Amino acid sequence: MSQIKMIVFSVFAIALLCCAPRATAQVSIGVNLGPAPYCPYGYFDYAPYDCAPYGYYGPDWFNGGIFIGAGPWFHGRHGFFGHVDNRYDPHYGYRGPMPGRGDRPFYHFQGNEARDGRGHIGDPGHDSHNERALPGYRGGGDRGGDHGGGHGDHR
Repeated sequence: MSQIKMIVFSVFAIALLCCAPRATAQVSIGVNLGPAPYCPYGYFDYAPYDCAPYGYYGPDWFNGGIFIGAGPWFHGRHGFFGHVDNRYDPHYGYRGPMPGRGDRPFYHFQGNEARDGRGHIGDPGHDSHNERALPGYRGGGDRGGDHGGGHGDHR
């Protein structure tokens, strides 16, 4: 009799295990990078997220004069690709000055590439020819042939 009880119990246990919902494992790793870097003209979309010089990001990257972010702090819309001038990117050989206090901004943007805020190059759906200054930028004016910013001949 005890063998019959053991067989019935085993069959019952197997039936319960077969009917139980399947559990899926979910792994989540969170890294708190802290607040976004405070940079007057935005920061690069790759670590260590150094400040970008004026002229690297085009007007697409600013909403009401506020930088929309890059890298882990990117706050642009899904599918966004905005123009950058990669001649001001150290990954492309730029060794000129980076932003500092009191620097006069370079306000003649000349985009030659589009990025999505996470370092991917893509198509923004428009050209950069009419992007010359940040929305709301009122500074500048021609200073006798010098176009501001102190970026040398890296244009």
